[in-house]
This record gives sequence, C-alpha cells and structure tokens, in this order.
Amino acid sequence: MITLYEQATSGNCYKVRLVLTHTGRAFRRVEVSARDGSTRTQEFLARNPIGKVPTVEFDDGRPLGESNAIMLHFAEGTALLPADAYDRAKVYEWLFFEQYSHEPMIAVRRALFLYEERRHLATPERLAQLMEGGNKALSVMEGRLAAAHWLAGNAFSIADIALYAYTHTAEEGGYDLSSFPAVQAWLARVAKVPGHVPLEA
Repeated sequence: MITLYEQATSGNCYKVRLVLTHTGRAFRRVEVSARDGSTRTQEFLARNPIGKVPTVEFDDGRPLGESNAIMLHFAEGTALLPADAYDRAKVYEWLFFEQYSHEPMIAVRRALFLYEERRHLATPERLAQLMEGGNKALSVMEGRLAAAHWLAGNAFSIADIALYAYTHTAEEGGYDLSSFPAVQAWLARVAKVPGHVPLEA
C-alpha cells in the first residue's frame, strides 16, 4: 500500500490525498511535520533529503516528493491528465503557475495566520505584499473560469486539484473571494466531483 507522509493542514498534502482518492488508490497516512521536527529525522530524510511533505513511499520502498510531481505520477493514464497534447501542456502551465504565482502568496498568507510560530512574520508590509500577489493570481484564475468550467481543457483535471487546495482556504488568509464569482462557482463544482473529500476528512 502507498504511504503518504503528510501534514494534515497542508494544502500541498491535500492535493495528493485528492488525486489518490480520485484515482481509487488505497493509501495510508502518516502525520509528520517540520513543526515537531519529524521531517528532520534521519529516517525521514532518507526518504526525502529536503525534509518536506508531502512525500509518498511505494510498496517497494521507493520514495517520491514534491506535490505536483506526485500528482502527475498518479494521474498518468487517467482522465485527470488529458490525452490531448495541448490540453496536457495547459495542465503543466497551471501546475507551474500554482507553485510560482499562487501558492507563495495565498498559502503563505494563510500560514501566517494559521501557525502561531509564523505570526511574527506577519508584518503589515508582508501581508500587503501577499494580498496584492494573491489577488493577482486569483484574477488570472477568474479570467479563465469566467469563460470555462475547468482550468485546462474541457474536463476536471489535476490542474483543478492543484489550484483548489489553497484557493478554497484563501479566506483563512484574509482574501475576499466574493470579488471572484467565477472562482467561487468553480470551487463549488470541484467540491461536487464524485469522490471529492474535504481537507478535514
């Protein structure tokens, strides 16, 4: 059985849980975190030298890290990764966007409120910078979703899973999603996809 090493409140870990669930794979969850040092043990670093979650371990002991790499692996050969070359490239585009332009703003601002040990970093200047960058990312999504049901191609894919994970918790970081009605409608669509599970599940 696949083992998922994760921190339950992490959107990056949630992405992996969603793709495993949507592809019908059995897995077990092991809670680890940088907050308690469990991702810095020799045992964990042998699986992932950068000491980050999520990390998965296959039945044969091979490990794999980085949330979007894990999603791409498990989506291979399924409807979550389009067969059409252009639509597939658009999935990659959204995955890169998520890690470069979206997650560093929306997830980080949420973390400054969610984790007590990070609150000293929540200076007014930093919060304003993250708000501006996050709203820009949400505006890019709004533009696409005002014209289409899904982010890449015409069907639900790992692009939607990747962006859903932190977008649906954006209000925990102070973002006002009412300014992005197409994003809100998309969030509702994702939550209704058969097999969807909430972050808290």
